[in-house]
Amino acid sequence: MDKIQALTSENAIVIFSKSTCCLCYAVTILFQELGVEPLVHEVDHDPNGWEIEKALLNQGCSSPPVPAVFIGGNLVGSTNEVMSLHLRGDLLPLIRPYQTLA
Repeated sequence: MDKIQALTSENAIVIFSKSTCCLCYAVTILFQELGVEPLVHEVDHDPNGWEIEKALLNQGCSSPPVPAVFIGGNLVGSTNEVMSLHLRGDLLPLIRPYQTLA
């Protein structure tokens, strides 16, 4: 979908989220605490949100398709993938170029 492509190519870190999703909130807070400010796109506030969710599923996101995290234009995955990367110490190297805090 063009909107996903545009957002992920124009922003370093993008989280497709729903405003009522506690896991989406947790992933967003994790990135903020690690010193990055991701673009958070709330699909439930987007008139094309359902189409975005279908497109995320087609790109390989698990069900439900949010949160869906993109770093540097590449799909990283959802909560499980992000937390696994973080626990292994592999998330920081991915986000280091985008950190705003020392």
